[in-house]
Amino acid sequence: MAYSGAVMDHFANPRNVGTIDDADGVGEVGNAKCGDIMKIYLKIDGNKIQDVKFNTFGCGAAIATSSMATELIKGKSVEDALNLTNKAVIEALDGLPPQKIHCSVLAEEAVKAAIADYYQKNGIAIPEDLKQCTSCCGDCTLH
Repeated sequence: MAYSGAVMDHFANPRNVGTIDDADGVGEVGNAKCGDIMKIYLKIDGNKIQDVKFNTFGCGAAIATSSMATELIKGKSVEDALNLTNKAVIEALDGLPPQKIHCSVLAEEAVKAAIADYYQKNGIAIPEDLKQCTSCCGDCTLH
């Protein structure tokens, strides 16, 4: 299984690792089949993601996709972050082996779960597509 230089860089030197104690939104998703668990923390001010951190328990691809997802949404509006796709994460990492695509799906879902949590905490209507789990294992905290 060959990984791109970008995947190896984000695995060896992950960006935005940690927690945010007073996070405005927290999302946690996991895949029971492979054991990957991702937790994303958001600090939002004026509808803009001011800070984002993650903790991931899993393989190198899970860590790399979490790191890249945080980089792709940091400084963006909440709406822009909602548009993050696993395909965008894969492209930004210059590809993933087919058996590791699920890691990019988890990264997308962790971001969306954190935004759903932010919406819920702030009395904002949660869009229908954020209410349903779409992960490959069907076992997450989105709902």
